[in-house]
Amino acid sequence: MKPVRRRIRRHFGLTAKQVAVRSQRPWYFQWGVASLFILLGYAIASWQFSDYANIAEKLKLATAESQSLQTKIIQLERQLQVEQAAQSNLGRELNVVQDENIKIKEDLLFYKNMLGNKRLAK
Repeated sequence: MKPVRRRIRRHFGLTAKQVAVRSQRPWYFQWGVASLFILLGYAIASWQFSDYANIAEKLKLATAESQSLQTKIIQLERQLQVEQAAQSNLGRELNVVQDENIKIKEDLLFYKNMLGNKRLAK
């Protein structure tokens, strides 16, 4: 009887070896979880790729818009240069006309003085 009691104590007593009990999952459950993770990864990758395609399309649109704005800027700069050149030409012509006006006024004053002197001489 002692040997049976010893065996029971060895397995169930305080000095018994501690054992961890793990339940094993069936193979189809493990394959199912692996497939789920693979599908999840594929879905995330396809979402990121579609987002990348949208970003690439937006980049193309922004580049085209940038180029059109650059051409508009160049046109406006050239128009501004033409207007500045015309304004400088007008400024020079205005100076010439003002000089002519001053000469004409001097001539008029001279002629008035000549007529005024003749009137006094009569």
